[in-house]
Amino acid sequence: QVQLVESGGGLVQAGGSLRLSCAASGRTFSNYAMGWFRQAPGKEREFVSAISWKGSITYYADSLKGRFTISRDNANNMVYLQMNSLKPEDTAVYYCAGGRTYYIGRTKDDYNYWGQGTQVTVSS
Repeated sequence: QVQLVESGGGLVQAGGSLRLSCAASGRTFSNYAMGWFRQAPGKEREFVSAISWKGSITYYADSLKGRFTISRDNANNMVYLQMNSLKPEDTAVYYCAGGRTYYIGRTKDDYNYWGQGTQVTVSS
């Protein structure tokens, strides 16, 4: 049974930083792409970032480029999202997502495993 567990969310002031972590278990982690999505109240879940199975390819939502960095540690089955220069509009629940294949996708349909989410709140 695949399990994804996020941690690292919290309350931060605008301009601050947070590092989200996602611990994966239940399948050969290094064979699959991984992603991060977020969902703000009253909004659809949206793509944040994704990383290929080797970590050599990364994608970001256009609005987040330069502020967020995704990385993975296949030896320890971990994925990270470093978030810098946070803005109030980054406030959302952030979800770790496990890809269906090694293919690195930007839509929810490209992922079939989801964590429970971690709340990130950025105050102005």
